[in-house]
Amino acid sequence: MFTGIVTDIGRAVSVTEIPAGQRTRIACRYEADGIDIGASIACSGVCHTVTAKGTEAGETWFEVESGAETLKVTAAGSWKAGTRLNLERSLAMGDELGGHLVLGHVDGLAEVVERRDHPDSVYFRFRAPHDLARFIAKKGSVALDGTSLTVNEVEGDEFSVFLIPHTLAVTTWGDRQTGSAINLEVDMMARYVVRLREFD
Repeated sequence: MFTGIVTDIGRAVSVTEIPAGQRTRIACRYEADGIDIGASIACSGVCHTVTAKGTEAGETWFEVESGAETLKVTAAGSWKAGTRLNLERSLAMGDELGGHLVLGHVDGLAEVVERRDHPDSVYFRFRAPHDLARFIAKKGSVALDGTSLTVNEVEGDEFSVFLIPHTLAVTTWGDRQTGSAINLEVDMMARYVVRLREFD
């Protein structure tokens, strides 16, 4: 379980094809001793299990493996050496819930269809997969590349958000441009509401 509050920007050091899918080594600023093998870390919103860790040249790294389904549904298949990733450690009991409850189970890919830079914010408009759009509501929560964001407007399959300078500074959102594919996880509360209504 996560909150969508990014705590570090990692960097893919290497990406290797393996029989199960893909292995990625990610450099980060976390302390190696504080990362447990088997722990969950959200990598740009995708929950991954740490399979190895270490330090090299004074830099901490950990490895994760992405299966075929993850590569199909998320942007993990496009990772390469140098790709910057939003990182978040899993939520512990008693931690502050600063964003919203995020599972790290990406539902699909949204596409950036517009970016507008303003002096005090950046406006992004996205197109969501049609089957996921019904879970996205104005003023509701959505996780995009692992970042908890508030939906500004919704129209059909498209929705928008505004990002403040702080968010741009501590995440990878400054890299995102029109055409970028974004990991999308809809709010699980919205998912349950829609499911319950199917039985009315």
